[in-house]
Amino acid sequence: MGYVTAEAPTRAELATCVQCGLCLPHCPTFRLTGLETASPRGRLMAMSAVLEGFAEVDDVFVEIIDFCLGCRACEAVCPGLTPYGRVLEGARAEIAIQHPTPSRRLRRWVLGRALATRGFVSAATAVAAVVQRLGAARILPAAVRRSFTGLRPLAGRERWIGRSAEPVADPLGTAALLAGCVMDPWFSSVHEATVGLLRRAGYRVVVPEAQTCCGALAAHDGHASEARRMARRNVAAFAGVDLIVADAAGCSAHLKEYGHWAGDVGAAMAERVRDVTEVVAELIVDGRLPRSELPRGPVAVQDPCHLRHAQRVVDAPRTILRAAGYEPVEIDQDAMCCGAAGTYAILRPDTSLELGRRKADQVRAAGSTVVASANPGCEMQLRSLLGPAYRVAHPVELYWEAVVEMAGRVPAEVDR
Repeated sequence: MGYVTAEAPTRAELATCVQCGLCLPHCPTFRLTGLETASPRGRLMAMSAVLEGFAEVDDVFVEIIDFCLGCRACEAVCPGLTPYGRVLEGARAEIAIQHPTPSRRLRRWVLGRALATRGFVSAATAVAAVVQRLGAARILPAAVRRSFTGLRPLAGRERWIGRSAEPVADPLGTAALLAGCVMDPWFSSVHEATVGLLRRAGYRVVVPEAQTCCGALAAHDGHASEARRMARRNVAAFAGVDLIVADAAGCSAHLKEYGHWAGDVGAAMAERVRDVTEVVAELIVDGRLPRSELPRGPVAVQDPCHLRHAQRVVDAPRTILRAAGYEPVEIDQDAMCCGAAGTYAILRPDTSLELGRRKADQVRAAGSTVVASANPGCEMQLRSLLGPAYRVAHPVELYWEAVVEMAGRVPAEVDR
């Protein structure tokens, strides 16, 4: 049968893989299993076999493709510049159409519809907050329970969507913040730090009411039509601003690829997208944000895959942490995936747990009880495995604390 959708991997894309194997030692699932079918090269060969009619989109193909974390570490070392993230999403789009299952249909609704509906996210957050306060996580399915234990205390409400804030320095322009599907109700203090720093540097900050989920989770799971719909909505919502900032690495990586999901207008929007660590680091280097002279000790740095591998942003988080007075400690020179990987922790709990334990061991060996991670899924994974003796926070949160301490008090009022 071959491929049937426009999202499918193309012959030109797959031909960029020269089968050199340089990606193998950088692939977490290959490192775990040693299996060729658990490597980027093996998965690309499977995609090519379907394209050429030698194989079908069957249970074997689904297992090969779905075992991938989508960390894109292979892209960073590929001499052929194979667009692995793109073809992986294309292969999963084929699976969603040709090999639908009850689980995948449910995920299509949750990732493609529910997360884009503010009322659903708010209701789910309120329920989760009650479960959290009652200490009743044991009632949750085992696959969900571990991720749930990594959550921050939930307030049960959105805080930033639809708001705006004026600059407290010489104006630089207008920056729009992606509120995200769960970042606003679950990680609002990251937004607080982001808005505070942008204002202090001179940006007027807006959080458009009309925006929605970035669409990354839907795209990664193969729900292409839903990802395109969310992209088109965000293109309209973020029109007319100078800068678009996302403070979750998975979101900023996906927004930068809107050219694929929303055509020319998406590509134009993508040119204005930056991860918050890039923006804040540049503002520090330019002198618009201060450096702390107070030593705060070591901080273990965990590199989210979609920041380091997909966006190739490595130095920025470390620049921010040094400006806050911390001394960054490297925990993994290979920057292996922590195992969170969006829905992977729920769908593949055993593999996710093994990778998470390895990452947690690296943190413990680093000797710091403060950990910096710029992605919510990674943060939840690390917190669930490290326990309450460790603090896991976004780099901009740690830096914002230092800025507030240096300034005494930075106005935080926002306008409705």
